[in-house]
Amino acid sequence: MGAFESSRASLRVFGDDLIPDEISAALGAAPTKSEIRGEVLRSINGRERVAKCGSWRLHAAEAKPEDTNAQVRELLAKLSSDLNIWRDIAKRFEVDLFCGWFMSGSNDGVELAPETLLALGERGIALSLDIYAPDEDE
Repeated sequence: MGAFESSRASLRVFGDDLIPDEISAALGAAPTKSEIRGEVLRSINGRERVAKCGSWRLHAAEAKPEDTNAQVRELLAKLSSDLNIWRDIAKRFEVDLFCGWFMSGSNDGVELAPETLLALGERGIALSLDIYAPDEDE
């Protein structure tokens, strides 16, 4: 079994009444991206949309080859280690680690370390995965 070609990881917090500055203050870091429910957002091509819910997202550096364990360490190192703060956030909002895993072959694999799973679980962070097959055209 080969390793995934690359991985992307983002810590995400969502909620209707989420105020990004409050999450930043609680966790001790600014997000990579954030939205407030009802905010009018403009894409780079000029299209407008209205944010359906509040969000706070912090992206890790892309890993080539895949190294989700390092990406989780990178993200959590930037944020509060106070589990009470995390539990409060997880009670009030939807919290997940969104991972994109990009395959280079038909049977790539990945392993998450027990320490990674424990760190996510202690904080009430769900694991969300998207797995992408290799591009046949490449």
